[in-house]
Amino acid sequence: MTYLMEINNLGKRYDDFELSGVSLAVEPGCVVGFIGSNGAGKTTTIKAVLGIIAADAGTVRLFGQPVTCGSAEMDAIKSRIGIVLDTCAFPDTCRVCDVGAIGRAAYREWDAAQFAALCDRFNLAPKKKVSELSRGMGMKLTLAFALSHNPELLVLDEATAGLDPIARDEVLDLLRDFMAEGDRGILMSTHITSDLEKIADEVVCVDAGRIVFTAPKDAITDEAGVARCRAADVTAILDAGFFAPGEARILRHDYGCDVLAPDRFAFARAFPDIPVDKATIEDYMTLTLKGESR
Repeated sequence: MTYLMEINNLGKRYDDFELSGVSLAVEPGCVVGFIGSNGAGKTTTIKAVLGIIAADAGTVRLFGQPVTCGSAEMDAIKSRIGIVLDTCAFPDTCRVCDVGAIGRAAYREWDAAQFAALCDRFNLAPKKKVSELSRGMGMKLTLAFALSHNPELLVLDEATAGLDPIARDEVLDLLRDFMAEGDRGILMSTHITSDLEKIADEVVCVDAGRIVFTAPKDAITDEAGVARCRAADVTAILDAGFFAPGEARILRHDYGCDVLAPDRFAFARAFPDIPVDKATIEDYMTLTLKGESR
């Protein structure tokens, strides 16, 4: 298979941070959610993927072609990618209609009618200046721009940040429309994990510059659970040998303990007296990153 994006053992070192051994892939028809706390390495990874910074180790391929920072080939590769970073990329003095003119000049595949339709859908008036847009409206403008040159891959870095729930659902509907053709893909970095529960196929979590887990979204939201335990319950669970040594993740708090159950159905059969809820992506990430390993 030729992946839309393939990252293998990516590394980048700074004075106070190191990205190491990061690997992930986006195949056609797949939405990959990229999660982690602030400073975990998500944006560094995305910048390396886009050739904005040079990696110190590993390889990146886009559409089967190697990415080399500053190479002439990157221009052709980037024309096939729609990019929405965490801030509006256009000068404050630009009007919405000027952004459309930039698109016509930058992309041979620019679709002026689609850009106009998306701006209308997002209530972006042509004469409105970027400086007059809220953060959320600026993100909508950037997304409209990214979708209007027929990209095959979308790279989104906090694209729904600053949007209210209704606007986020509108954007997710738009992303579903983008994916409808089946041969496209999305890498979506976000802190709003509930959005990923509605659209992602796979979730990749990075922490302190390293991949912590890669899992199908359904394995998290449909299969995993969080057991709500007393301290005595935790002891019983560990003594029963339900988890292999080191595999249990336990988060202790003032009113009890949460235990991550990768298979909540098997857990419920083994411990019918302990309540176990469906896990959210946020639950799964929090317990994996912060939970005590036993």
